[in-house]
Amino acid sequence: MNALRETNFQLPGQTAFYRGKVRDVYSLGDKLVMVASDRISAFDHVLPRAIPHKGAVLNQIATYALQSSSDLCPNWLISSPDPNVAIGWRCDPVRVEMVIRGYLVGHAARTYASGLRTLCGLTLPEGLRESDPFSEPIITPTTKAEEGHDEDISREEILAQGVVSAEDYAQMEAYTRALFQRGTEMAAARGLILVDTKYEFGKKDGQILLMDEIHTPDSSRYFYAEGYAERQASGERQRQLSKEFVREWLIANGFQGKDGQEMPVMPDVFVKEISSRYIELFERMTGRAFVKDDSKNIASRIEENVLAALALM
Repeated sequence: MNALRETNFQLPGQTAFYRGKVRDVYSLGDKLVMVASDRISAFDHVLPRAIPHKGAVLNQIATYALQSSSDLCPNWLISSPDPNVAIGWRCDPVRVEMVIRGYLVGHAARTYASGLRTLCGLTLPEGLRESDPFSEPIITPTTKAEEGHDEDISREEILAQGVVSAEDYAQMEAYTRALFQRGTEMAAARGLILVDTKYEFGKKDGQILLMDEIHTPDSSRYFYAEGYAERQASGERQRQLSKEFVREWLIANGFQGKDGQEMPVMPDVFVKEISSRYIELFERMTGRAFVKDDSKNIASRIEENVLAALALM
């Protein structure tokens, strides 16, 4: 059950360090070294247990997805010198996450079940059931919080507050739809349905670039395509490959990230199940066998590979 909880490198030329919920980010001038740890978060909280192989799965899926969509949208990625590492261009982040939803699930489903019929300024139709498809994918942006919870926001509010210009927002919206369509096609080819996902953008030298990870189980939900229609017709829950089952386990154990709630600690058997599901999604999405690296010192392996890559830049 060896897992990478965190890294603490001092890289040559390092100017800053930031530890996010999942990633350790090292700034080196105009470049970033982003290490995907095995930490896992839900409801904007980092859970106590790290998940073996999770970081390598996330980074390798994101690398695969970024390389497979670079013709649609320029992105930040330069190279991936280690299973857990991406090196890319430093961008000024746009403080909006572009969430796009093809189906009524997760936060949207919980909002709908509460009786509300508007989400991020959009009116949702009556008569939907959880996991039903929308007539066309909807974009439901959120604010990109430095700390704490991201908040729903409408396109109109984004423009009124001057968070981003109308021109840049239109470009991000076009990229979001194109990327979601490509992700949907790639998933369908592997027997999966891309249910919803999010994209983060930044600017470098005046150009909008796609940043961070895309189409991973941390940023996206997937259904199994086989049996989807039958399960939906009979009112059964859909089979998912995503992090949603972790959220559901937390909710069942009394935690939704609200004040006064105590975070439950996941037992070993559940940690192993999460790891297995992440690996399964990698293999389903890419068609490749996942290679487990059971290094006793994962951080040392990462540091060695990063130093070698930086020496060639």
